[in-house]
Amino acid sequence: MFTPLARGNCSAMNGGASTGPALFDAVLLDRDGTLIEDVPYNGDPEKVRPMPGAREALDRLRAAGLRLGVVTNQSGLAKGLFTAAQMRAVHARVEELLGPFDTWQICPHDDGDGCACRKPAPGLVHRAAAALGTTPARCVMVGDIGRDVTAALAAGATGFLVPTPVTRPEEVAAAPHVARDLPAAVAEILRRQAVVRPAAPRPERAGTVLVVRSDSAGDVLVTGPAVRAVAAGAERVVLLHGPRGRAAAALLPGVDELIEWRLPWIDGDPEAVDPDDIRRLTDRLAGVHADEAVVFTSFHQSPLPLALLLRMAGVPRISAISDDYPGSLLDVRHRVPVGVPEPERALSLAAAAGFGLPAGDDPVLRLRADLPAVPPPADPGYVVVHPGASVPARACPPQRCAEIVAALTAAGYRVLVTGGSAETALTSRVAAAGGTDLGGRTDLAGLAGVLAGARCVVVGNTGPAHLAAAVGTPVISLFAPTVPFGQWGPYRVPTVRLGDTEAPCRDTRAAVCPVPGHPCLTAGIDPTQVVEAVRLLSPTHRRTAEGGS
Repeated sequence: MFTPLARGNCSAMNGGASTGPALFDAVLLDRDGTLIEDVPYNGDPEKVRPMPGAREALDRLRAAGLRLGVVTNQSGLAKGLFTAAQMRAVHARVEELLGPFDTWQICPHDDGDGCACRKPAPGLVHRAAAALGTTPARCVMVGDIGRDVTAALAAGATGFLVPTPVTRPEEVAAAPHVARDLPAAVAEILRRQAVVRPAAPRPERAGTVLVVRSDSAGDVLVTGPAVRAVAAGAERVVLLHGPRGRAAAALLPGVDELIEWRLPWIDGDPEAVDPDDIRRLTDRLAGVHADEAVVFTSFHQSPLPLALLLRMAGVPRISAISDDYPGSLLDVRHRVPVGVPEPERALSLAAAAGFGLPAGDDPVLRLRADLPAVPPPADPGYVVVHPGASVPARACPPQRCAEIVAALTAAGYRVLVTGGSAETALTSRVAAAGGTDLGGRTDLAGLAGVLAGARCVVVGNTGPAHLAAAVGTPVISLFAPTVPFGQWGPYRVPTVRLGDTEAPCRDTRAAVCPVPGHPCLTAGIDPTQVVEAVRLLSPTHRRTAEGGS
């Protein structure tokens, strides 16, 4: 089946190296243990010692046009262990040794002061981004302890952890991105910055481009920036998707036509291969008359079966990520390191094929601008709890979700419980603890409207987490560690990650929890942590709606 669509106000610009936006404008750095050796409560400039390779790494960032800021807790001021003048002298020595910084953001408070700036609160990250004329989503925060990463994620920035001997193992396990030292972190930041933009502009616009993401709703949503990149350099975009991604595919900007087909080498519950069905699919692909195809997949999926059909359908140029030798099936064979965020993984493939996002279109998740407005079901500021997940291992157990609803209600928050039509028994059980049950009352577009009015959403690693990111709503991520958080966590939106990051299920990629009792999301989450996370994610810092799509 196919569905014609309007493009949803996607900018029609040729995606080239000089036009597309970069991922990052600025890099923010913790001071002690990241830039310089950690000397507790240091007020003596003579004790400043740069971390190995720090000057060269910072100069690489400056040469790349990235602005630099220091974001540091200095509770010694509150404790009276050094003066503001002594601290300024230390900072002057840091700049003498490491070069100038574009902003210094300092929290002078102690833990008990209840300020909004002391890391792990995100206040300093917001202030630094504002001082640098950018947004947290366009910043990277590099630090040596969990507080640095938590502050970055809560602001919507990218967090890099560079461990030192004082970094706790659980902080390393929870970090989305870990580098062995500051030079390695800088190298990865610059690599990620480069690969999402085409090496050179395409000589001319493509005609019809077939893009493929045959997977679940969340997978389709995280491919959205890459689809927009293709649309910016093509006359027409046709999206081939599977049944589980149908609703999400209809929400993506930049798509002119949808084709739904179940691919037996991709589908999680595959039917037997039917030769007649494969012949019909090949004929349907030939009927698109595509000038080229870009096949997006997850790391564990192969694009080669579909590439063979595309060749049989007469598609002259095919691009895909493939570790396996493709022979003559691919014209652009792209490779991506493990752990790269899924939206960037897809964007890097689009860039390798010659497509980049146009100026003014940041690489965030986004929905079509022409969707009918869905009024929120209550005054904005409620909290959404979404207990279901498409993969059982990633769903927080119902009893724990009910306890979370009860804790939020007791703390004075209005709670809405959402779920699909097949999850009404689950949402009824969870909402009985004090929430309003919306189970089965919205489609995916309607759920987007509910999420858009929320203070934040409490959800596992499943499609609605990415839908929340697409409408700019902060996410409290009840994230089972079966897959890497840095790859699959909510993208470029304020986030707090909860759950046991060192649980035995870590990196198993299990669909069903292999550990009795699902401890990563039961024992690993206290409902009071969720209440604290809601307070941390201030709604005043949410991404505002951006023009265009």
